[in-house]
Amino acid sequence: MEELDDIARRTLAHYERNAQQFFAGTIGHDVSQNIAALLGAIQSTPPFTILDLGCGPGRDLKTFASMGHRAIGVDGAERFVAMARDYSGCEVWRQDLLHLDLPPQLFDGIFANAVLFHVPSQALPQVLERLYAALKPGGVLFSSNPRGHNEEGWNGERYGSYYDYPAWERFVTSAGFLPVHHYYRPEGMPREQQPWLASVWRKPGS
Repeated sequence: MEELDDIARRTLAHYERNAQQFFAGTIGHDVSQNIAALLGAIQSTPPFTILDLGCGPGRDLKTFASMGHRAIGVDGAERFVAMARDYSGCEVWRQDLLHLDLPPQLFDGIFANAVLFHVPSQALPQVLERLYAALKPGGVLFSSNPRGHNEEGWNGERYGSYYDYPAWERFVTSAGFLPVHHYYRPEGMPREQQPWLASVWRKPGS
């Protein structure tokens, strides 16, 4: 576990050092397709309680809150937590992905946009199990990750795991989730120009 914690520390340190640049570089990204994919799959009555996992500076938290939902953020980078609280006005918890401590069955949906690929494959089953436990029965997990050929390792100062869909499906279904649908981004491009794999999953239940 010490090696995994070191990977997390080094990756988070990159985001701490580059928090302001990251905010400036991502604030204008259009992830409305991903937000719609999550919200459209939730079958309970709105407003929803949404966890924005790896919320960064709070761009998507603010969007969920503006739509009338109760949005709670989680991030492991201290600067991101402070920025997200200020920018979104939402509740934000500082938690490392490898040491999540989430309330059981609180969330209608979990939005994991460009975050779970930072989890080493060795730790991924436990992380997914904790997300599963945090969802209400019937709740929905959305994930978007850069896709690859099931390789992992350092990419500059950040650690990443890059899966194809069959491998990702094995991980997520092993945690108990049922597949809803998946797609590639950006929308409308040839597959070789779609580096992102987005997928929607449901926790069985009412």
